[in-house]
Amino acid sequence: MASTTVANLTPFLLVGLAFFLFYRHPSSPLTLNMAQEISKSVHDFTVKDIRGNEVPLSSYKGKVLLIVNVASKCGLTESNYKELNILYQKYKNQDFEILAFPCNQFLWQEPGTNEEIQETVCTNFKAEFPIFDKIEVNGNNAAPLYKFLKSEKGGFLVDGIKWNFTKFLVNKEGKVIERYGPRTPPLEIEKDIQNLLQSSSS
Repeated sequence: MASTTVANLTPFLLVGLAFFLFYRHPSSPLTLNMAQEISKSVHDFTVKDIRGNEVPLSSYKGKVLLIVNVASKCGLTESNYKELNILYQKYKNQDFEILAFPCNQFLWQEPGTNEEIQETVCTNFKAEFPIFDKIEVNGNNAAPLYKFLKSEKGGFLVDGIKWNFTKFLVNKEGKVIERYGPRTPPLEIEKDIQNLLQSSSS
């Protein structure tokens, strides 16, 4: 009797497990595995800059990258831009680059057009590092680059980007080395950046 009950419940248990795995890693079975199979490196992607020009990330081969989703109206904006600027000025001539991707998915805190975003970033926050086309980082319309980043370095509990100013550190070969949460100040990453700059690979 007990074995029959277990046998009858098995399909439901399997379906439940499948749902659990899907929502634990919502993009991993379908989209992220495809990204992993096709792309082995950040350098495999082409993105658009804030003016709409295509930029192959292979042009950053040999550089350590810090990839950040940014927003202009977040409580973390001022402190993050300030510290990102410090890092950029300190290491930009040592094969280091910051790639900033505006995103409006978190309480609509990046609502402007690309032109408005660039004006704000340059005028208010004095950023000199590259700002790219506004993208989505979660969901079905997430940029392929971000699907890849999340597949390489998942987050705590869920792999999705949780908020503005999540940071991914990438080595000179385009491998994702580390992921930092929104509340990790950029200057706390400095030692990790130094270590990658001093090595040819990790």
